[in-house]
Amino acid sequence: KGIEFFPEVEPEQAVIQIHARGNLSVNEKSFLAGEVEERILALNRETGEIASVYTQAGNMPTRDDEAEDIIGTIKLEFVDWSRRRPANDILAEIFARSADLAGILVETRKEEAGPPVGKAVHIQLSSRYPALLGAEIARIRAFVDGMDGLKDIEDSRPMPGIEWELAVDRAQAAKFGADVQLIGNAIKFVTNGMKVTDYRPDDSDDEIDIVARYPLADRTIDQLDDVRVQTQKGMVPLSNFVVRSAKQRTGTLHRVDTIRVMAVKADVLPGILPDDKVDEIRAWLDGANIDPRIAVSFKGEDEEQKAATDFLKKAFAVALFLMAIILVTQFNSFYSAMLILSAVIMSTVGVMLGLLIIGQPFSIVMSGIGVIALAGIVVNNNIVLIDTFDRLRRQVPDPMQAIMLTGAQRLRPVMLTTVTTILGLMPMVLQINIDFVSREVSRGAPSTQWWVQLATAIAAGLTFATILTLVITPCALMLRENVLRRRRQDNTPVRPSTANPRAVE
Repeated sequence: KGIEFFPEVEPEQAVIQIHARGNLSVNEKSFLAGEVEERILALNRETGEIASVYTQAGNMPTRDDEAEDIIGTIKLEFVDWSRRRPANDILAEIFARSADLAGILVETRKEEAGPPVGKAVHIQLSSRYPALLGAEIARIRAFVDGMDGLKDIEDSRPMPGIEWELAVDRAQAAKFGADVQLIGNAIKFVTNGMKVTDYRPDDSDDEIDIVARYPLADRTIDQLDDVRVQTQKGMVPLSNFVVRSAKQRTGTLHRVDTIRVMAVKADVLPGILPDDKVDEIRAWLDGANIDPRIAVSFKGEDEEQKAATDFLKKAFAVALFLMAIILVTQFNSFYSAMLILSAVIMSTVGVMLGLLIIGQPFSIVMSGIGVIALAGIVVNNNIVLIDTFDRLRRQVPDPMQAIMLTGAQRLRPVMLTTVTTILGLMPMVLQINIDFVSREVSRGAPSTQWWVQLATAIAAGLTFATILTLVITPCALMLRENVLRRRRQDNTPVRPSTANPRAVE
């Protein structure tokens, strides 16, 4: 069923991000966000599935993993999971009801399970030649736009916009006794205003700025050409030594380790695994002939998933190594130690079969931890069998009889250990939640969704390993006895018979 980083858990909260481009005022941004909020409130009046709605609009502070064109966010808190539809259905209906609003793009994001990694698919391009990034990002964005199973696609290219650049002819300005600081202060009257002073009212703990600027009718682009500054030559128009020109808006420049980077990001639709889409994009990039001066890497969830995988592999190897050392020192036999650890290898097959039966993907974190925890459990059955066999072998001369006695004596303890462990894990495997206070039994609660893959890994792996252990371990013990017997027979010297003279020869 594929691989995922963290299990999909029903969220309690969600965020609606509203995107819009253009030179919008704060009031316009608030109005656009209010339209989306009204659609959400209308939905809630019909269904009652949302406990609270909190809206922010205006010049939003954004994080590095968020787009620059966000003009508002709406935070939703859902009612209890048992009294509403799944969050995916609610967010899909919110998106559908807001689709007819012109000029904005509504993006829905659920509360993330595990560490915050942003959008599921994150392709980052970095280069010491920033001019090369734009064209390659456009190619990747075009390919991602054509993929199925993705939504909320964005890239970090500068947003379209205009910046007005005022080029000062310093030599010409010096003739009038003007400098750049004087010109900058004059421009402030047209834009944000110039701070004159501040004061603190009696009913306030904070100081209030007193700002002077032109009336609203004079705060225009054309006014930049008509601004006059006080110089030694009197009031002089800025146009005498300032040239105004329109430039492409720069936007935010992102650097990692001092190197310019751009990225393409996307989320996946419900039921789609990010790992599958990353593999599809990676296969396309292998034949896309990206400029060799550009480094391509996958960040976000894929990066965190690889880091978690590397850590769990090392932890699993260290656990096996420590168990092997203890087993060798106790049994004084490499064969017995390796035979005991073979149950760990068998159990991983059972883990995959169990996840396949219940239709769950392999979670790098939860299933991986389950495999490591399982390694310490499944070896117990082999330890019990081999230790009993070694003890009986010293008393019973026939190895077959010793093996049969071992199975007869240890079958019940092995089965009891396995059955009690599996039965104890079944509520988590079946997502059954028991509330002893209210005396209610429910299935599928968000708290149980966390532990399904971990519990399944332990229960299915232990079942599979126990069944094989009861068959393979006795066979392996008998194999060792047969090999040792043949060695003894091969090494036994043939004694000649004195009754036959030719035998002596």
